[in-house]
Amino acid sequence: MSDLTPDVLVLGAGPAGLAAARAAAQGGAGVLLLDSNPAPGGQIWRGATAGDATQAGRLIREVRTHPRIEVRSGCTLAFAERLAGRWRLVVSGPHGASGVQPQRLILATGAAEVFVPFPGWTLPGVVGAGGLQAMVKSGLNIAGQRVVLAGSGPLLLAVAATLRQRGAKVLAVAEQTPLPQLARFGLVAGKPAQAAGLLWQLRGVPVWADTYPVKASGTDRLEAVTLQRAGRQVTLKCDWLATGFGLRPDLRAAQLLGCATENGAVQVDSWQQTSLPGVYAAGEITGIGGVEKALAEGHWAGCAASGQAERLRGATPGTAFAPFVRSLARRFAPRPELRHLPDPQTVVCRCEDVRHGDLQRCTSWTQAKLQTRCGMGACQGRVCGAAASVLYGWDSLSSRPPLFPTSIATFLDTAPDTALDPTHSPEVPS
Repeated sequence: MSDLTPDVLVLGAGPAGLAAARAAAQGGAGVLLLDSNPAPGGQIWRGATAGDATQAGRLIREVRTHPRIEVRSGCTLAFAERLAGRWRLVVSGPHGASGVQPQRLILATGAAEVFVPFPGWTLPGVVGAGGLQAMVKSGLNIAGQRVVLAGSGPLLLAVAATLRQRGAKVLAVAEQTPLPQLARFGLVAGKPAQAAGLLWQLRGVPVWADTYPVKASGTDRLEAVTLQRAGRQVTLKCDWLATGFGLRPDLRAAQLLGCATENGAVQVDSWQQTSLPGVYAAGEITGIGGVEKALAEGHWAGCAASGQAERLRGATPGTAFAPFVRSLARRFAPRPELRHLPDPQTVVCRCEDVRHGDLQRCTSWTQAKLQTRCGMGACQGRVCGAAASVLYGWDSLSSRPPLFPTSIATFLDTAPDTALDPTHSPEVPS
């Protein structure tokens, strides 16, 4: 099977990936846009379609209809190697596996929610804040259901507003960050109109600062959540608990390639190029900053990767969002008390059923994987790795091929011709 050879390969079809693909194609480049979701839009624009009269709909429509862009959904990256100075990626999708050798590569793989385990967090009805939002956008009827949101970050308010619009009874939004830090963040965020709009949609809903979940209760399903608030515990009966302690850049593809990272994000220069020549990054993968940052960085990366430097005169660079990214990370960082939430029987790694008591005997992420199989399950540490970083301070950012469960047939079907040459030795990133 012959490899695909696009001028530009974009991994991820969220706002950053869509903007990057459009910008590169407008400069004449042939673009292949791959995404693991069933349709473009990413998590933030899940459910948006080309027919929508919204910013998301317009961008998806432009990308879908552009003659120089091919969109493939439901595709995952399994493996990457260097062949004759070019990257070769193996991806699998609904119609089989393919090898891809692009001239330039743009990483726009987004972010994942951070969960902090506490007793009862594995009960049915306890879900990620972004996860519940995605389920509702995908058709879950939540009208009349009682919902509590708890965790950290602006995503909580956005999700609460979405749920209320769909008829949910939002009982409270519990934000673990103390009020003074929230106030200081509001001064530097530069988005008073957006914040005011969310609060207006949530009028009548208690928004409690300095509050966090300590226990979820129920027999076969969630029945109540206990919150620590103002030095005392408050218990609310509810049908859903949507929790999340911010977002963490999804670095799996970047680490597989060998891109340099710093403070949990991919390092890029003023052109959005990573430490690897010809490999660019845009969006949440370079630091959590929201849709505006993602769109700006995607445009910049798409132009840079397709040789359109002249189009960038006057365009907003990704560096313009650096103060907001730093403030967001600092103000909403998980507080130290959260490390003491799990008891010895609290499950930390859900894939392998590894409990907090088992992990307390370990001193590093590597030791935990070797001794308990934490992070060795289907999600490959995507959930428990972030939790372990919060609970134990471990560096859990690591990737190894294949990034997702992959059949042997995928590797056999996509083996390059040079793999049959006994003198061939692929370049492996150090």
